[in-house]
Amino acid sequence: MSRLVDPASLTAGYFAIGHIDDIPRRGARCVQTPQGRIAVFRTMDDEVFAVEDQCPHKGGPLSVGIVHGAAVTCPLHNWVFSLETGKAQGADEGAIKTYPIRNEDGALFLALDVFAAK
Repeated sequence: MSRLVDPASLTAGYFAIGHIDDIPRRGARCVQTPQGRIAVFRTMDDEVFAVEDQCPHKGGPLSVGIVHGAAVTCPLHNWVFSLETGKAQGADEGAIKTYPIRNEDGALFLALDVFAAK
């Protein structure tokens, strides 16, 4: 995914990070930001979600987890998180941070505040 700052990539407070076709269905790609590593997921229905790429339980990389519906399962201990809300599902407790993302005719844009320094 692209991380170069190009004025053409800026649109109404969002930064272009790539195209939906860069992400396989039910898969993810990562973007490194000052806020940390962000996983950008694509569902089977071509919905896109951006979340922090770290499970709060044991730090597992969610980007290599299993995507099912609008949720992802951590590859380490099978915790399930909603990609929409970030909340753990079922008996698990906790949450992952979600980030605003837009899909404009396949072009993906993350909110610019994600790229601001901590």
